[in-house]
Amino acid sequence: MALWDALVRILVGSILVFFGVEKGGVFVIATFVGVVLILTAITGFCLIYKIAGISSKEEPAQA
Repeated sequence: MALWDALVRILVGSILVFFGVEKGGVFVIATFVGVVLILTAITGFCLIYKIAGISSKEEPAQA
């Protein structure tokens, strides 16, 4: 997982967790999604990326 990908996940995850804690109700789902985003950023592993066969890492330039 690329650094920019992890930073975006942490930012969006934090916002979702904040709304989930502050608003409650249906935003409890947002809290769950936010926690998952933060955990995937910390571990560097995303199951959806693995299943889809994609990566946000840059490929090394070939000479």
